[in-house]
Amino acid sequence: MAGGWTTQRWTEKFTEQAAMFRASVGGADPAAPVPSCPGWTFTELVLHVGRFLQTSLEYLRSGSTVRLRLPPVPVDVVPLDYLDAQLALAAEVLPDVPGNRPAWTFSPASPDLAWVWHRRIAHEVDLRRWDAQAALRELVKGDTDFAVDGIEESLGTLLAAKYAADVPPTAEGTALVQLTDVPEAWVVKLAPGLVPEVRAAWPGEETDVRVTGEAQIVHYGLWGRLPLPATGDRNVLGVLKLD
Repeated sequence: MAGGWTTQRWTEKFTEQAAMFRASVGGADPAAPVPSCPGWTFTELVLHVGRFLQTSLEYLRSGSTVRLRLPPVPVDVVPLDYLDAQLALAAEVLPDVPGNRPAWTFSPASPDLAWVWHRRIAHEVDLRRWDAQAALRELVKGDTDFAVDGIEESLGTLLAAKYAADVPPTAEGTALVQLTDVPEAWVVKLAPGLVPEVRAAWPGEETDVRVTGEAQIVHYGLWGRLPLPATGDRNVLGVLKLD
């Protein structure tokens, strides 16, 4: 698995982040805006997380190795009740599915194994927890190790999914992502029609883009939640950003 993480650790992170997310949205005005998600209110945020869990968990529950025809978007649901049902299902399914169980995944750079979904679910709920807490001005800082894992997922898995989309990016070039509070550093090579190449950085490498900062800032910066401390080619930099 990735960087020493296990399904148990990702499940523990999911449980932690889900509890904070539920506490935030449960006390918010459903019609209040969520500034980090333009056009969304807390109602849309709650429904998004519920729908994300419903669809993602289906791969863990079924063990399907092909892309599923997912259930339709629910209508006429009470948003918090819908969320609670999906959170309860996740709490049941995530600890029960081993990471090496075959399952279809969404990126050409990831193996078709269940742990990819454990990781994605933990980080998606964390991101939406950030959205909710930031909107309420109650933001809680996360931990560095989890942020590093999120950066690795963004660069090594989600970026490849972006290049596999129906309209993939056309930017070509290299980017260095260098963390300042921990020793991790990566170089990403982008080229149209190819899965991005991601590897550990070599000392003194010259790249088209340089991203340098603390793990928390870089992680949420890649998702557009914080200003990304970066210089260089704007086209290459635009591809690195995920949201």
